[in-house]
Amino acid sequence: MTGATGPFRPDGCVVHADGQDTAEVGAHVGVQEATDPAAHLTVTEFTDPACPWAWGSEPAFRLLRHSLGPRVRWRRVFGILFDEDDDPAPDPDAEARWYERFIADVAVHTRAPYARRLHRLTRTSWPASLAAKASAKQGADLAEHVLRRLRESTFVLGTPADSYAGVRDVVRGVPGLDLDRLLDGMAAASTWDAVRADRARTRRPIAQVLELEGTGPHPGRAKELGDGRRYALPTVLFDGPGGQICVPGWQPVESYFEAARTAAAAPLPGPARMPARDALEQWRTLTGPELAVLTGASQPPAGAARLDTGNGPLWLHPDEANSYPAIAELSHQPE
Repeated sequence: MTGATGPFRPDGCVVHADGQDTAEVGAHVGVQEATDPAAHLTVTEFTDPACPWAWGSEPAFRLLRHSLGPRVRWRRVFGILFDEDDDPAPDPDAEARWYERFIADVAVHTRAPYARRLHRLTRTSWPASLAAKASAKQGADLAEHVLRRLRESTFVLGTPADSYAGVRDVVRGVPGLDLDRLLDGMAAASTWDAVRADRARTRRPIAQVLELEGTGPHPGRAKELGDGRRYALPTVLFDGPGGQICVPGWQPVESYFEAARTAAAAPLPGPARMPARDALEQWRTLTGPELAVLTGASQPPAGAARLDTGNGPLWLHPDEANSYPAIAELSHQPE
């Protein structure tokens, strides 16, 4: 992976632990809670299931979560990239083709897979964000699996999960998931309140990213909106005794580890890579960049199922292939 600016420079995107966001960190439903009682580091990831830069950053984020493990509390904040009040495209197919090209341009830098054809532009980020938020009630591992399926609905299947029916269809078959409970959770007032809070928080970026200047394809300057600004996606905040460290936009994996060490003000483990077979067992699907970053390998483990996309394969655990959405219509075969 190649980076753009550094983890919290050129403008020193550092805020002390009493900065504007720190007090709010614990208010949001988390995906991964610290199990080490000595943990003093919170990681807040601003994301959206339909964001191609967030999708391309998954190798770094998976490695970081795995390596730091119980030492951190990891929070996801869903920024609502596609809002419900956005005007509909006058020519939906032309809009889809434009976004398809945008995704391909992003993949030049991230090397992430993308669908052979994007059947439509995401109509709204709300259903997928509600589902991802509600899934956390069923445990961290299930939440990871659900969010991954939601991301893959856009970037592998080309049919964004932007409705309740779309969410249901794409997460059906996730092992251990109580689908009815998830769908009920999506409609719950508490889930809507949590995602509304996420949306609002994403539109209160810290001052250091408002005028951030940097090189590279996506340095992470806050995005201008009609009624204000929001964090660029993804943006990650690290909060700990060493202060609040911001890592905005598209960054190399080393930047996240450096930021974590600075915020923790203590030694932390470095990247902990694992055998390819173990990685596929844990995460169920792996992109080519994930295989390289998480395992250092160039080939998947024996028995992995291959699903061809418009930009390289997605490798699936055999059990995942058996329950994968629309798998019968897609090309996959054991290696």
